[in-house]
Amino acid sequence: MPSRIFAPGLLDGQVVVVTGGGSGLGRATAVELTACGARVVVAGRRPEPLDETVALCEGERCEPLVCDIREEEQVSALVDGVLERHGRIDTLVNNAGGQYMSPAEDLTPKGFETVVRLNLIGTWLLSYAAATKAMIPAGGGKIVNVTLSPHHGLPGMAHSSAARAAVENLTRVLSIEWARFQIKLTAIAAGHFETEALEKYPDAVRAGAARTVPLQRLGRPEEHAWLVAYLASPAGDYYSGAVITLDGARDNWFGPWPPPGLVDEGGKPLTEERRKKRQ
Repeated sequence: MPSRIFAPGLLDGQVVVVTGGGSGLGRATAVELTACGARVVVAGRRPEPLDETVALCEGERCEPLVCDIREEEQVSALVDGVLERHGRIDTLVNNAGGQYMSPAEDLTPKGFETVVRLNLIGTWLLSYAAATKAMIPAGGGKIVNVTLSPHHGLPGMAHSSAARAAVENLTRVLSIEWARFQIKLTAIAAGHFETEALEKYPDAVRAGAARTVPLQRLGRPEEHAWLVAYLASPAGDYYSGAVITLDGARDNWFGPWPPPGLVDEGGKPLTEERRKKRQ
């Protein structure tokens, strides 16, 4: 199907690498980018989910590559392989990541390091390899790093909160350092979306996720994909160093507004009674 938002051929000729492309936001991103005309390489640790993504994409524009982004040699081989087959990498989408719920005092050093290595070190390894091997020699490129909202931290996920904050700061500093190479970096802080990632959490967590969002719904994966496509397009050429929060206002407020119990009989938020000024 063609894109619902963008003109046909918007990304014709572009080569885009999407990590974590076997599910969720990564899969939706690959589908949208191919619909816009890009050649997309989806990377992940397991081949079966990647093949499922390829089957959903437009024509023959998507191909899978198995890669553990935590391993430097595999990352280097991935970038070399893309360059050998396609000669360029216009945009890298660092979407791969993951975490698990645990009280901070129960986290082991190994567990903390594993999550940080996936979310932070993996992002750095891909960014470094794509920049030094492809984008700097070509005179430019784009890197989109997917992080998390809310920005004030996720209780029960100290490891991911630390790693994602580091990725956002890495995005900012690399946007400065690599500007001289015309490499633009942007981070997308994604809130709660309707993906299979929510299925691994307890029922109470899943049921309450939408109620924590002021818009009172979860995001749709294609809404995230549209933003990635926009940034990859010429419309995104002046975006760099920014963190774009895509979360239905979840970062600004927890739950609906007005809160239940703080409304009058007509459903209007309660207001403060002001004393009349003396004449």
